Amino acid sequence: MKIQNLSSINSMLHHFISELRDIHIQKDSMRFRRNVERIGEIMSYEISKTLSYKPIAITTPLGVKNSFIIDDEIVIISVLRAGLALHQGFLNYFDKSENGFIASYRKHVGDSHDFEIAIEYAAMPDLSGKTLILVDPMLATGQSLVDVCAKIIQSNKPKNIHLACAIATPVGIKNVQDNLPKDCTLWVADIDEGLNEKKYIIPGLGDAGDLAYGSKI
Repeated sequence: MKIQNLSSINSMLHHFISELRDIHIQKDSMRFRRNVERIGEIMSYEISKTLSYKPIAITTPLGVKNSFIIDDEIVIISVLRAGLALHQGFLNYFDKSENGFIASYRKHVGDSHDFEIAIEYAAMPDLSGKTLILVDPMLATGQSLVDVCAKIIQSNKPKNIHLACAIATPVGIKNVQDNLPKDCTLWVADIDEGLNEKKYIIPGLGDAGDLAYGSKI
């Protein structure tokens, strides 16, 4: 599996990630959502460099210009609900793409920190021969992304698979590498130290879903 760590080169991406993490700035949920969306836009641009293109002749008011347009059929699938803002960033760039959504969450066993991934909802178009971009902002243990992707490709055969995460851990990256197809590409905006005893990302940024859309029951 190819790993693309976009934080390896300094760019405006670091500015947006820094604001996501800041305990004072992230209190503004609208700004938090917009920064996540911006990260999705930056990742979209980077992913666009790997896509297929076809030539096209564009008629302008003064003549004809030869150019190129994307030749891939793109499907963006997001993990609800935290993935919605990141999804919008991708949709801002790949505005002709099809879309899908999967509801996934950690289902804890008793009072322990152990959990399994529960998937209770999935809506997506046919992916046959298309380019899949699977969006999940936080790659902690990686199990959610592994289970969701496995469910998707169980009955679909996309041409290419891109996994897009804002914050990842080495543990999560290894889990994805070990359990998903080798021809996938994992895109991460930044990589953190690891996980705490509750399997939350350290230093991370908190609960992305709560910060974007409010606390849940």
